[in-house]
Amino acid sequence: MHGEYKVPGGKLVVVDVDVEDGRLARVRLSGDFFLEPDEALEDINRALEGAAVGSDAESLVRRIHSGLGPEVRMAGFSAEAVAVAVRRAVTRASDWGEHDWRLVHDGPQSPLMHMALDQVLAEEVAASRRPPTLRFWEWAAPAVIIGSFQSVRNEVDAEGARRLGVEVVRRITGGGAMFVEPGNTVTYSLYAPVSLVAGMSMAESYAFLDDWVLGVLRELGLNVWYQPLNDIASDTGKIGGAAQKRVSGGVVLHHVTMSYDIDADKMAEVLRVGGEKLSDKGVASAKKRVDPLRRQTGLAREEVIARLIAGFGQRYGLSGGAVTEAERLRAQELVAAKFGTAQWLGRVP
Repeated sequence: MHGEYKVPGGKLVVVDVDVEDGRLARVRLSGDFFLEPDEALEDINRALEGAAVGSDAESLVRRIHSGLGPEVRMAGFSAEAVAVAVRRAVTRASDWGEHDWRLVHDGPQSPLMHMALDQVLAEEVAASRRPPTLRFWEWAAPAVIIGSFQSVRNEVDAEGARRLGVEVVRRITGGGAMFVEPGNTVTYSLYAPVSLVAGMSMAESYAFLDDWVLGVLRELGLNVWYQPLNDIASDTGKIGGAAQKRVSGGVVLHHVTMSYDIDADKMAEVLRVGGEKLSDKGVASAKKRVDPLRRQTGLAREEVIARLIAGFGQRYGLSGGAVTEAERLRAQELVAAKFGTAQWLGRVP
């Protein structure tokens, strides 16, 4: 069995392993990482041999640490990364390049239609009626999108939203509220087989699925990193955040919204940003919570999206595509039956 794990911001860790009588045998660790002394490589291999094939990551990490002396130094990887690579091997995880990725970048859609399309495309990938897909969103109207488990009245200033003509919708993923207007954000969704993140915890999968984005942003000159659990940050502030959901049938829906040129004053009028959240981000004002991509890249929004699409394609391959008529009709049905209803929006009042 063969497993690979690219450490976000770090090195590639590869594990080849056999399984005999339900236990790991002939473990062979490799990669482009740095490790001192040389003998520690075999120490890690020996520490893992004999572990039960169903061992969780924590128990594998303990075995690795128990087999290493205090003089061992790891750079670009960690015992946790090795454990993920082992788990990916024994669960037969897939790699990015094994999938035939399709691009969807259609014209502007209403906020409710975007919510429905996320569910529909995830379900279509799960049913093998659609290949794994990368979708970039275009907005037809301003909106506040709240997380699946957020309270409407705690997150949204209803009067401010009505006054400014901002629609309030609820998505199927967790996470926090976001404010969008046409042209002010870069939003994308990944609809991927869960095998792509097999062997990882949910926290690890967040950084893994967005590592390509950080790579492209660095190529554009930004100093960016992943801030656990789900933020993309830079040395001048937060750029965006991710949300995720496992869909029945074996698909992970992962989407990200990054600010391009946010109207901070309007955002402050429609979102209730509490003191706890502000202090957690280390800032004193809601206006400073999201740092626009326009100022940091100097590029038009369309060019930023084009660079992201090109970067994904160069790394993993990407073919053009579109939402099918059947998918669009199903999304319209979901708008009427679910996402556009008071029951869905008010499921957490």
